[in-house]
Amino acid sequence: MTDQKGKKRNFRGMSYRVVQLANSKNRSKLHEKDQIWLKENFYKNIGWDNVVNLYQKIEEFINNYQLEALTLEELFIEADRIGNRYLTNQEIQDYNQSLSKEVNEVAEEIDKQFPETEMEFIDFSQNTNIKYKKKQNQKTYRTVKI
Repeated sequence: MTDQKGKKRNFRGMSYRVVQLANSKNRSKLHEKDQIWLKENFYKNIGWDNVVNLYQKIEEFINNYQLEALTLEELFIEADRIGNRYLTNQEIQDYNQSLSKEVNEVAEEIDKQFPETEMEFIDFSQNTNIKYKKKQNQKTYRTVKI
Protein backbone atom coordinates (compact mmCIF):
# COMPACT_ATOMS: atom_id res chain seq x y z
CA MET A 1 0.00 0.00 0.00
CA THR A 2 1.17 3.50 -0.68
CA ASP A 3 1.59 5.92 2.15
CA GLN A 4 -0.91 8.81 1.79
CA LYS A 5 1.28 11.12 3.86
CA GLY A 6 4.24 10.55 1.55
CA LYS A 7 2.29 11.53 -1.58
CA LYS A 8 1.80 15.24 -2.13
CA ARG A 9 -1.43 16.26 -3.80
CA ASN A 10 -1.63 19.26 -6.06
CA PHE A 11 -4.27 21.16 -7.97
CA ARG A 12 -3.26 22.66 -11.31
CA GLY A 13 0.35 22.35 -10.24
CA MET A 14 -0.23 24.16 -6.93
CA SER A 15 0.21 22.71 -3.48
CA TYR A 16 -2.46 22.97 -0.77
CA ARG A 17 -0.88 26.04 0.80
CA VAL A 18 -0.43 27.83 -2.55
CA VAL A 19 -4.10 27.26 -3.41
CA GLN A 20 -5.09 28.57 0.04
CA LEU A 21 -3.04 31.72 -0.48
CA ALA A 22 -4.50 32.23 -3.97
CA ASN A 23 -8.01 31.86 -2.50
CA SER A 24 -7.32 34.45 0.18
CA LYS A 25 -5.86 36.88 -2.33
CA ASN A 26 -8.57 36.42 -4.97
CA ARG A 27 -11.43 36.40 -2.47
CA SER A 28 -10.55 39.97 -1.53
CA LYS A 29 -11.04 40.96 -5.19
CA LEU A 30 -14.67 39.79 -5.16
CA HIS A 31 -17.67 42.02 -4.65
CA GLU A 32 -18.89 42.05 -1.06
CA LYS A 33 -22.18 40.35 -1.94
CA ASP A 34 -20.26 37.47 -3.54
CA GLN A 35 -17.99 37.14 -0.50
CA ILE A 36 -21.11 36.92 1.68
CA TRP A 37 -22.64 34.35 -0.68
CA LEU A 38 -19.52 32.17 -0.40
CA LYS A 39 -19.71 32.32 3.39
CA GLU A 40 -23.45 31.56 3.47
CA ASN A 41 -22.96 28.58 1.17
CA PHE A 42 -20.17 27.15 3.35
CA TYR A 43 -17.23 27.62 0.98
CA LYS A 44 -14.22 27.28 3.27
CA ASN A 45 -10.50 27.67 2.84
CA ILE A 46 -9.67 24.67 5.05
CA GLY A 47 -9.53 21.07 3.87
CA TRP A 48 -8.26 19.95 0.48
CA ASP A 49 -11.65 19.48 -1.22
CA ASN A 50 -13.03 22.71 0.26
CA VAL A 51 -9.98 24.67 -0.88
CA VAL A 52 -10.30 23.36 -4.44
CA ASN A 53 -14.06 24.03 -4.56
CA LEU A 54 -13.53 27.55 -3.23
CA TYR A 55 -10.78 28.18 -5.80
CA GLN A 56 -13.08 27.09 -8.66
CA LYS A 57 -16.01 29.19 -7.40
CA ILE A 58 -13.84 32.30 -6.98
CA GLU A 59 -12.48 31.73 -10.49
CA GLU A 60 -16.05 31.53 -11.78
CA PHE A 61 -16.97 34.84 -10.12
CA ILE A 62 -13.87 36.56 -11.51
CA ASN A 63 -14.65 35.27 -15.03
CA ASN A 64 -18.17 36.68 -14.70
CA TYR A 65 -16.73 40.06 -13.72
CA GLN A 66 -14.67 40.08 -16.90
CA LEU A 67 -17.79 39.38 -18.97
CA GLU A 68 -19.63 42.26 -17.25
CA ALA A 69 -16.97 44.68 -18.47
CA LEU A 70 -17.37 43.67 -22.13
CA THR A 71 -19.23 45.76 -24.68
CA LEU A 72 -22.20 44.31 -26.52
CA GLU A 73 -20.06 43.60 -29.58
CA GLU A 74 -17.45 41.82 -27.48
CA LEU A 75 -20.19 39.75 -25.82
CA PHE A 76 -21.45 38.63 -29.22
CA ILE A 77 -17.93 37.70 -30.26
CA GLU A 78 -17.42 35.76 -27.02
CA ALA A 79 -20.75 33.96 -27.46
CA ASP A 80 -19.78 33.06 -31.02
CA ARG A 81 -16.41 31.74 -29.84
CA ILE A 82 -18.08 29.62 -27.15
CA GLY A 83 -20.67 28.34 -29.62
CA ASN A 84 -17.98 27.40 -32.13
CA ARG A 85 -16.45 25.01 -29.58
CA TYR A 86 -19.37 22.66 -30.14
CA LEU A 87 -19.25 22.76 -33.94
CA THR A 88 -17.02 20.88 -36.34
CA ASN A 89 -14.85 22.76 -38.82
CA GLN A 90 -17.19 21.69 -41.63
CA GLU A 91 -20.25 23.06 -39.81
CA ILE A 92 -18.47 26.37 -39.18
CA GLN A 93 -17.43 26.57 -42.83
CA ASP A 94 -20.97 25.79 -44.05
CA TYR A 95 -22.44 28.44 -41.74
CA ASN A 96 -19.92 31.06 -42.88
CA GLN A 97 -20.72 30.30 -46.54
CA SER A 98 -24.47 30.62 -46.01
CA LEU A 99 -23.98 33.83 -44.01
CA SER A 100 -21.78 35.28 -46.75
CA LYS A 101 -24.39 34.40 -49.39
CA GLU A 102 -27.16 36.10 -47.40
CA VAL A 103 -25.05 39.20 -46.77
CA ASN A 104 -24.32 39.49 -50.51
CA GLU A 105 -28.01 39.13 -51.34
CA VAL A 106 -28.87 41.88 -48.85
CA ALA A 107 -26.14 44.13 -50.30
CA GLU A 108 -27.49 43.59 -53.83
CA GLU A 109 -31.03 44.43 -52.70
CA ILE A 110 -29.76 47.61 -50.99
CA ASP A 111 -27.99 48.61 -54.20
CA LYS A 112 -31.24 48.09 -56.12
CA GLN A 113 -33.28 50.10 -53.64
CA PHE A 114 -30.75 52.91 -53.20
CA PRO A 115 -28.70 53.30 -56.37
CA GLU A 116 -25.74 55.67 -56.34
CA THR A 117 -26.88 58.64 -58.41
CA GLU A 118 -24.09 61.04 -57.71
CA MET A 119 -20.57 60.89 -59.07
CA GLU A 120 -17.78 62.86 -57.51
CA PHE A 121 -14.76 64.21 -59.37
CA ILE A 122 -11.79 65.74 -57.64
CA ASP A 123 -9.50 68.02 -59.60
CA PHE A 124 -6.02 68.01 -58.13
CA SER A 125 -4.48 70.17 -60.83
CA GLN A 126 -5.37 73.50 -59.21
CA ASN A 127 -6.54 74.32 -55.69
CA THR A 128 -6.83 71.15 -53.60
CA ASN A 129 -9.64 72.65 -51.51
CA ILE A 130 -12.19 72.64 -54.37
CA LYS A 131 -14.18 69.59 -55.42
CA TYR A 132 -16.26 69.37 -58.58
CA LYS A 133 -19.44 67.40 -58.48
CA LYS A 134 -21.53 66.28 -61.40
CA LYS A 135 -24.97 64.86 -60.88
CA GLN A 136 -26.32 62.47 -63.48
CA ASN A 137 -29.63 64.30 -63.61
CA GLN A 138 -28.04 67.71 -64.10
CA LYS A 139 -25.35 68.67 -66.56
CA THR A 140 -24.09 71.61 -64.55
CA TYR A 141 -20.97 71.67 -62.45
CA ARG A 142 -20.89 73.01 -58.96
CA THR A 143 -17.88 73.90 -56.91
CA VAL A 144 -17.88 72.99 -53.29
CA LYS A 145 -15.29 74.46 -50.94
CA ILE A 146 -14.08 72.20 -48.18
